[in-house]
Amino acid sequence: MPKIDFWYDFASTYSYLAAARIEPLAEAAGVTLAWRPFLLGPIFKSQGWESSPFNLYPNKGRYSWRDLERLTVRQGLPKFTPPVPFPANSLLAARVALALPDDARPKFTRAVFSAEFADGRDISDRSLIASILTSLGHDADAVLAKTGEQAIKDKLRAETEEAAKRRIFGAPSLVTEDGELFWGNDRLEQALEWARGHRP
Repeated sequence: MPKIDFWYDFASTYSYLAAARIEPLAEAAGVTLAWRPFLLGPIFKSQGWESSPFNLYPNKGRYSWRDLERLTVRQGLPKFTPPVPFPANSLLAARVALALPDDARPKFTRAVFSAEFADGRDISDRSLIASILTSLGHDADAVLAKTGEQAIKDKLRAETEEAAKRRIFGAPSLVTEDGELFWGNDRLEQALEWARGHRP
């Protein structure tokens, strides 16, 4: 069964859109997903950026907010609500995602994205993450305790370094087993076709 690595940052708006629709599309295509949270911050800094391009380039930011409003309606998602602050500090959410079993990661990811971009919540808030974990049936205290362990910190650092090695520069990014990189929610279908062996 072909596989795709789905690389995303919890601060990424377009990762929210991709996470909301990727599972049924992958299942229909017969493609296995690996959910791989990482941090864009270090990658942006390596390019000389200290913030999101949405903030660095105001015209791009204004366009993107409007684009996201249109796309959330198109996908049947709740009205898009920019979180404050933006970009969010995604460190805690990413560590929690990696502390969870692989099969629990998709639901947690979607719940965090929904809180952030549908409700405008601050995902660096530990109490918010705890409430999300509890709502999904996890022992919030136990999972959050794991995020302080060196093994989880090292795992997230390694994932971010691996993303950089694969020349990932933004999120969401999809990487097929042969190393082909597709960037953006709008490239999801193309990535799935490539993974299945359908090439231009």
